Amino acid sequence: MTPPRPRADRGQTLPLYIWLTGILLFAAIAFFVFAQAASARNGAQSAADAAALAAAQDSRDELMTGLEGAIGRDDDWLKWLQGQGLQGAGASAAADRLAADNDSTVVATVPTTVNGFPGYRVTIQTRYTVGKSIIPGTETRHASAEAVAVIQPRCTLPSAPDPKKPVHLDCDGQSVDIDPRHFQSDDLPDASVLFSVHLAE
Repeated sequence: MTPPRPRADRGQTLPLYIWLTGILLFAAIAFFVFAQAASARNGAQSAADAAALAAAQDSRDELMTGLEGAIGRDDDWLKWLQGQGLQGAGASAAADRLAADNDSTVVATVPTTVNGFPGYRVTIQTRYTVGKSIIPGTETRHASAEAVAVIQPRCTLPSAPDPKKPVHLDCDGQSVDIDPRHFQSDDLPDASVLFSVHLAE
């Protein structure tokens, strides 16, 4: 027969139980706050990525327009295939639109270069906040993020090409032939064949 436990032992268990419950409760709240912040950061990064890509894609369209207008009219038309001559007039507006679609605001859209390729560094801030929590100030704190997207020419030019004669391009394994003397806009492939747009590593 097991002797009854002393009443003092049972009294010591209650404070321990309360202490452990408090620790678990605090851990659960801390995890919730961390999850809130992580969610806001992820949303901000997604918005920044989308805005940077939008800016670069708009400039890729500009390169295509410049190339189309220069072939057969400008002896320096090959520069467009190398990403030169880019002004980026609509890049900021394109970034603003995509950021707004992701409930964010663009803080800055800055032209940049990565490994010699043109691109844009876009910084955004979310319009929504981290949310209320036990940590003071989170209900007014907005998440921020930054992303860089680049426009990378995909075509290899022949050595010493003559801009007045037909030019054969190797665009990552896809052949593209451009004859400036008999050029029509339909001769150009899709923009994605000539230029890739991607986030910088």
